[in-house]
Amino acid sequence: MKKVVLRALAVLAVLLLVVSLPAAALERGDQAPEFTLKNLDGREVSLSDYRGRIVLLKLATTWCPTCKQQTDDILRAADLLVEHDVVVLEVFVQDSERMVRRYLRGKTFPMTFEALMDNGQAHRAYNVYLIPRMLVLDREHRVFHDGGQLFEEDLRRLVGEVAALKPAP
Repeated sequence: MKKVVLRALAVLAVLLLVVSLPAAALERGDQAPEFTLKNLDGREVSLSDYRGRIVLLKLATTWCPTCKQQTDDILRAADLLVEHDVVVLEVFVQDSERMVRRYLRGKTFPMTFEALMDNGQAHRAYNVYLIPRMLVLDREHRVFHDGGQLFEEDLRRLVGEVAALKPAP
């Protein structure tokens, strides 16, 4: 019995350590790694396709409850995202197309939105170890924010700050 309790405590300690690790892997000002992934229609979409526009990059899975909450927060901030012509790229790192279609069923995105299927490229480039992972990229696709879940208020604040930045000449 003691061995079971000790193993359970060891697993709990490891989980707490992983959860407490800082979420950011990229520093503010770093250039976001480029990727080209297929959307649900099979069309290739690259991050660079949206150069000149603010990008919310969400790295997620369909089975993550916090990822679903993040989608809800994004939709609640849709008015601001539309106002600032923000693009939402949601990269599904471990899911099948069928799972993603089911996950998105019934959702309407008033802003530019792409659901992208990761082939491992984004997972490697962004060293994904936390989901959801939310990145806010400026118009030159430099990292403005890299971390975990963003609640609606934080999302609105960060997008407002990025939108206020003057584009590079």
